[in-house]
Amino acid sequence: MGPSTTLLNRRSNMTTNFTYPRGAFVGFDHIFNELEQMTFDHRHSKYPPHNVVKNTEDEYLIELAVVGFKESDIDITMHDGILTVKGDREKRRNQELYVHKGISGRKFERSFRLSEFVEVTGADLEDGLLTIHLERILPEEKRPRKISINGVLTNDSTSTGSKQLLNETN
Repeated sequence: MGPSTTLLNRRSNMTTNFTYPRGAFVGFDHIFNELEQMTFDHRHSKYPPHNVVKNTEDEYLIELAVVGFKESDIDITMHDGILTVKGDREKRRNQELYVHKGISGRKFERSFRLSEFVEVTGADLEDGLLTIHLERILPEEKRPRKISINGVLTNDSTSTGSKQLLNETN
């Protein structure tokens, strides 16, 4: 695969091809390789169908259609920023009895690369839909803060009215 990656244009909700200028980015080869691999994996694996929903600026849902799977048939793990969902269940009946089989119950594995600071906060299985709840939780030191000109530091997210002096030490 080449350096082209499919991106979602949020303004038009259309999928377009965009070529990254790899020569302008030094030391990012691992990121480009990971993007290409994830794009390849998602292009060739359509099962189970899934949605990614952005509820707020910091809250997301991943929904997977897992009809016929019980909670005990599904394994959700998180390792090194990769969320992996695996499903495996026993066959419900003798496969020779089917005249037509349109509902798949096959084994699956789907992986999602989560952004830095995105954490899994829970998961639900209801009516054949597995919903994984995600939240971006910024550490205190990464949150925006306001520094006034007179040297008083104010943290916008946890301002209690108390003033702290900004000291610089070497």
